[in-house]
Amino acid sequence: MKNCGLFVGLITLDFIYRVREFPQPNQKIVALDYLATAGGPATNAAITFATLGNSARVMGILGNHVNAGIIREDLQQYGVQLRDLNANWTASPPVSSVIVTEGTGDRAVISLNGIKSRATRAQIPDNSLEGVDFVLIDGHQMDVGIAIAQQAKEQGIPVIIDGGSWKAGFEGVLPFVDYAICSANFYPPSCQTPDEAIAYLARFSIPHIAITNGEKPIIYCSQETRGIIALPPVKVVDTLGAGDIFHGAFCHHISKLNFREALASAATIATRACQFFGTRAWIGDR
Repeated sequence: MKNCGLFVGLITLDFIYRVREFPQPNQKIVALDYLATAGGPATNAAITFATLGNSARVMGILGNHVNAGIIREDLQQYGVQLRDLNANWTASPPVSSVIVTEGTGDRAVISLNGIKSRATRAQIPDNSLEGVDFVLIDGHQMDVGIAIAQQAKEQGIPVIIDGGSWKAGFEGVLPFVDYAICSANFYPPSCQTPDEAIAYLARFSIPHIAITNGEKPIIYCSQETRGIIALPPVKVVDTLGAGDIFHGAFCHHISKLNFREALASAATIATRACQFFGTRAWIGDR
């Protein structure tokens, strides 16, 4: 039987350009390659989870703008179900412009994220957690995320957070979290280091915490056990979405493995994805 995950958060349209080097001020350059895909942490994680043979639902605002059609088609291609929090939204979904450098795989991203398309808990559909085995929350629909996390906790459904960066209101989600997987850029109030972030999260009695840091080792703390996981060196083509893919892969593995093993297996998939341009090419190469 397939596992079913509900991924709550950001849905974007990503325009991704591969270039030899970042443009200088007032410079026009020609891209080496180009992609247009659905994006956002929760969305990319959901697509990864579905690709690995599971049932994925993404909950966010999409609406009926012409740009939404590209996103909807991408979700359908990978078998991700949409739970649209505002199907009558007429404005464009958030659009991201991404520049990826050929030599290093570094990327620069310009995006509005979800600042113009906030949903409230009143917009959550009834029975949103029916048949759901876990919830992942990326913090971009915070009011909805808090409500869903609380409902999940009451129903004994594990809650995972994608802590790419600290967002106002995250403290409302943390009391309900089972797995906090954050980046080295996740700085809660008064925190300036990963150790301080781990200590902050531990105050909410979160049993499993991990901090990722690009190609550097993953730091994890699991029920009083602390350790690191080294990542294999690879030739990086594109780091865009690696963290999102990591989260989706973790969601797949955590139902079968312990915390450390799930982190290591997710890192293998995310590292593999970094060897391809864009957030989807690794899928076709599996």
